[in-house]
Amino acid sequence: MDKDLQRRVIFGGVALAIFIPVLMIGGALLQIGMGLLAMLGVHELLQMKGLRSTTLEGVLAMLAGFVLTIPLENYLKFLPIDGNVVAYSLVVFLLLGSTVLGKNYSFEDAAYPIAASFYVGIGFNALLDARVAGFDKVLLALFIVWATDSGAYLVGRRYGVRRLAPHVSPNKTIEGSLGGIASAVLVTFVFMLFDRNVAAPHHMFVMLLFTVFFSIAGQFGDLVESAIKRHFGVKDSGKFIPGHGGVLDRFDSMLFVFPLMHFFGLF
Repeated sequence: MDKDLQRRVIFGGVALAIFIPVLMIGGALLQIGMGLLAMLGVHELLQMKGLRSTTLEGVLAMLAGFVLTIPLENYLKFLPIDGNVVAYSLVVFLLLGSTVLGKNYSFEDAAYPIAASFYVGIGFNALLDARVAGFDKVLLALFIVWATDSGAYLVGRRYGVRRLAPHVSPNKTIEGSLGGIASAVLVTFVFMLFDRNVAAPHHMFVMLLFTVFFSIAGQFGDLVESAIKRHFGVKDSGKFIPGHGGVLDRFDSMLFVFPLMHFFGLF
């Protein structure tokens, strides 16, 4: 095993050893942790564009990602049930207000940090909603993403011929994508043999059909992040986990999968 691969395995294992227990514990620890990861994800997006996180714009953008992620109404009892969305809206208004207060700050300038905070915050918020519904919901989503990535890599490497999105990610193939979907469906089927309730209120066949869409969403999330990085000319979104890149490099697929699971009524 070469040093780079060894480094990836070690730091990846350490990250999982921290993430999974925190996910199992849930509660405030997980919520604050996800909020901080959302802030770091927004920081990475700002950094890609050459924007500083220490400016008022940067602070507001990271704050927006944080408040959209966590259920603020659990901590600030005077807030309505959708307190995080209300708080997020107020921070967005402050960012838009900067177009009035700053002479050289336009609506287009404000659009990027707002989009960055929404892209990251809404995905992490859906992850927290899934955890409230049950640890098994989150675990299944993780398995779907991991199975998709592994299946796409193995099948694509062996049988890949036709490029999926050459202008964004030249190494990904249509054959690999189909292999990733098949792997995700298989893993979901096995998972449900032990835990049928994870699909509630849906039946197994419906859940397997949904898994196809979840796998596609995960791959699309990966491609979106690749497109962002290619646009800004960077290899990784950050250096959060040595050998694995930044927060967005690790959570890009999940940011798309969890909201779709929520949309289909799984939590």
